[in-house]
Amino acid sequence: MKKVIIDTNAIMAIAEFGLDLFTELQKTLDFPYSLSVLEGTIQELEKIRQEQRGKFKQAAALGLVLLKSKRINIIKSAGAVDDLLLAFSRQGAWVLTQDSELKQQLHKPYLTIRQKKKVVVVK
Repeated sequence: MKKVIIDTNAIMAIAEFGLDLFTELQKTLDFPYSLSVLEGTIQELEKIRQEQRGKFKQAAALGLVLLKSKRINIIKSAGAVDDLLLAFSRQGAWVLTQDSELKQQLHKPYLTIRQKKKVVVVK
């Protein structure tokens, strides 16, 4: 079973783009996988929810609710989220992100959102 780790910006895309991220993942991935987020991602979403206003605050709040309701696994972690995502990518996990700088450093394959409406595999 492959591990798919969702980055903060991909979770925010759910509300920003009206994207059904979980359905898109089911359509895109034709193998068994488990979804996870880093503890740092949860902290980033909490910080956005508390400090931002308007659509960003709402997007973070929605993301937190969805992660809890979908029972997404939370990986205990400490340190910079991007560094941890790179380390997991080197170990074979698939990372779902919108971050262009991070995407340049990730090991392939990884996942990203295209046209604000679909999840695609980058090989």
